[in-house]
Amino acid sequence: MRHSFRFRFRVCLLAGVCLLGGTTLAREFWLQPAQFFVAPGTSLALRVFVGENFTGERWAGKSSRVTRLTHFAPSGPHDLLPAATTADTLHAALTFQEPGTHLVALATNNTSSTLEASQFNTYLKQQGLDYILLERQKRGTLNQPGREAYRRCATTLVQAGAPAALDTARAWSRPTGLPLELVPEQNPYTLKAGASLTVRVLAEGLPQAGQLVQVWQRSPGQPVRISKLYSNQNGRVLLRLSGAGTFMLSTVRMVPATLPEADWQSTWASLSFGFRPLAAR
Repeated sequence: MRHSFRFRFRVCLLAGVCLLGGTTLAREFWLQPAQFFVAPGTSLALRVFVGENFTGERWAGKSSRVTRLTHFAPSGPHDLLPAATTADTLHAALTFQEPGTHLVALATNNTSSTLEASQFNTYLKQQGLDYILLERQKRGTLNQPGREAYRRCATTLVQAGAPAALDTARAWSRPTGLPLELVPEQNPYTLKAGASLTVRVLAEGLPQAGQLVQVWQRSPGQPVRISKLYSNQNGRVLLRLSGAGTFMLSTVRMVPATLPEADWQSTWASLSFGFRPLAAR
């Protein structure tokens, strides 16, 4: 146990050095509506971002890359994919007609990349993928380029009208069936400042233990804050919502690939939401 802790600490320390040194290789992917708090009946364009340090640019991927786009309203799910992908560029506008907490889920297909060996090894350390690093060592491929196929999953929460503590629909807490997802067990829109939020990491519907989850918080006039958590044996992480802002949780899982063009298959997932503590209203 002590050796495992030391190894994990060293990996996290190295990841921090890489981040500070400006050699970050990973690029997060998330949904960010123009507003997280809207009046019922409001229509919003869905914005997809990619970038580093929770500061990104609009995703330039073609609509053909999107394999799923679903709006989980309090009354039930609505498939947005056909209307949003009629043109080459993804264009999704949705109306939050019903009062309550809404969830939107998006998934992409695979694309591939190849990184030089040392870059790929650094990337694995940064993302908490120690088990892949060890597997490369076992295979004797640490000095070989990393050929990776990667796909992305993203969810976001939008609150229409005043939040209700007794929300029987609970659209925000239901797994969506994405290959990898972060599922909250409490509704962040009903929490007070300093409250705890539990989030489950699910891969193909099953909880994932030991999964690195990065928590990004962006508040007006303050630098982006980041913390790193590892899921417990039940796939849960616990974080404290200390103040108002925009939050994004992200995680990545990697397994050996079954594709001819890649040795490794990674799946990225994110969850974004705004936070306005109840006490501040």
